[in-house]
Parts: sequence; structure tokens; C-alpha cells
Amino acid sequence: MKLTPGPHFARVWAAFGLACLAAGNAAADDSGSATEVVMASDVVWQPLNPARGDKGPKAGTLWGDQTKDGASGFLVKFVDGFSSPPHIHNITYRGVVIAGALHNDDPDAAPMWMPAGSYWMQPAGEVHITAARGASVAFLEIQSGPYLVKPPKESFDNGQRPLNLDATNRVWLDATSSDWINRSGETKKPGDGPELSLLWGDTTEGNVNASLLQLPGGFHGVLSDDSTFRAVVIQGDLTLSLSDQRGEQSLTPGSYFGSHGTASHKVQTDDGCLIYVRNEGGFEVASR
Repeated sequence: MKLTPGPHFARVWAAFGLACLAAGNAAADDSGSATEVVMASDVVWQPLNPARGDKGPKAGTLWGDQTKDGASGFLVKFVDGFSSPPHIHNITYRGVVIAGALHNDDPDAAPMWMPAGSYWMQPAGEVHITAARGASVAFLEIQSGPYLVKPPKESFDNGQRPLNLDATNRVWLDATSSDWINRSGETKKPGDGPELSLLWGDTTEGNVNASLLQLPGGFHGVLSDDSTFRAVVIQGDLTLSLSDQRGEQSLTPGSYFGSHGTASHKVQTDDGCLIYVRNEGGFEVASR
């Protein structure tokens, strides 16, 4: 599959794993592939930076283990008014705001409060601060670990540049501009069907990428993939239908589901839903 992305231009802390939780919530979908599910209500929160304890944000793992090598995804919860000291990270991370508003930028930059649905990328080695307005939650993803916080004196330039993308500045692709969306479910009126917004990565087969998937109210359909598929609910509620004894699972913002290998996930949303999707190559969105 190929995605035809539009242009995206804008300026723009370690926790304990929940791998056992994810494994314990695996269920088979219609294709026989095990589906991992972590409900937002089951996330175990721990200090993101143990050295700061309750004075810092809290983190809850969705997949992987950010304290070790390898890719991982986790939630971070901030109290209203939180503001970090200047610091760097040893690795590059990417984040999406789920609740509240976050500011992530150079220490001397004017506040740019990113609302829910906004995306940012923080390069390894670059000095920055993170602040929250209102009780805030974000989803963070890293491609290698461990995720560490280090002092500004250890800063370095890895060649990347930070990106802050406000929710209002996303570029959306519908079935007419992306073959990841099955045209059989296309509606005549623009915005009535599923839409995609590419965030990062290479969309060719075998390469990792991530996008935001907007499902309209009343959507009933299937998300299909043949690689490692990971999805986090960012806004709205999503019903995931599993073929084991649990049946339908109601996923609220911050919940995760994923699979490895060929899988078809039956989903529906009454009022619309925004989902962060990470996969390799492409995936298919089809209405039923």
C-alpha cells in the first residue's frame, strides 16, 4: 500500500513496564492473531523520574519497557502548573496530547500550549522544558531505550530538529487521496468518512511509520494489517470487538490495542474517535 501524504510544516521524562499486563490481556481476533489490550483504567502509574518522585509526572506503560532497550509506548500524566527544569533526553521521543495542554520547547521560548490531538517530536540531546496547563495527559513513543532524563550540560546535536504541530494544523487525507482507506466505505460528502494524517516515518512496506486516524461518528468497520500494529485512543470512545469470552471492549482515551502479524480489528464509534496508529508499511481502514 502507499499513502499520499500532504505537507506538514510547523515549528515546533523512566517508568516501570506493564508488559505483563499487556500479555495478560491478549485475545484472539477473527484472524486468529493475538490482540493485546490495555485499558486506560488498568494503567499502573509510577513516577516518570524516580529521582523526583511525586514532584514529577507519572508514567504508565502501554507496551514495551521504556527502561530498557527497544521500542515502547507509554502515557505520561502531569499536574496543573507543572514545569520541568531545562533538561535533555538520550533518545528522540514523539508525543501526542490526550488531555489538557502542554508546552514543550526551548527554555526561553514563549509558551505555545498544544491542546488535545496535537503532536510533537523532541530530538535527543536538545535542551528543552515541558510544562502543563490543566491536568494533562500525553502519549509518548520511543523507538529505542532506555528513556532517560539528563542535565543540559550533556546536550548534543543529533541532526534532528524539534517539531510542534497544533491539532488545528493537521493535513487530512480521505479515501480519494489515500489507498489505506477502502473506497467502498467512502461517502460522497467530504469529512463524512475516515481520514488519515501522517505524522512520521516511511510509508513503504516494512518500514515504521505513524499516523492519526479520524473515525467519524457512527463508524462501523475493520482496521486490517499484516505487520506489528499498535493503536492508542487519543480522543473519543472506541468499541473493539474481540472473539474471545470478553466480547466487546470499550476503549476510552489512553487505551491501547495491538497485534503482531495478520489481523483484522472490528471497531465502532458512536460519536467519533481519534486514534494514533503505529505500524509497518500500510494498513487498511474499511467500513462495514
